[in-house]
Amino acid sequence: MAIARALVAEPRVIFADEPTGALDSRGAREVLRLLQEAVRVHGRTVVMVTHDPLAASYADAVVFLADGRMAGQLHAPTADAVAERLAHLGDDTRVGV
Repeated sequence: MAIARALVAEPRVIFADEPTGALDSRGAREVLRLLQEAVRVHGRTVVMVTHDPLAASYADAVVFLADGRMAGQLHAPTADAVAERLAHLGDDTRVGV
């Protein structure tokens, strides 16, 4: 319901914080398709925060954050590429420096 309220107002930017977190896989896919349609058909911008590689794969680009800093990005991401990057996020940080 919250997604419907957000989209009906036709905002230029849609902020989505873990939009699929409480949904089953079917509901999650529907929400992700709606967000993707908002971008591709209606020219909206979606800023989504997620820990889910599959959800992130619906994006045109993914920006990774670690310890409050930008830690990389992927363009045209796949779920596997996002999962791989997440698995190694922070590997290059030095302790005690």
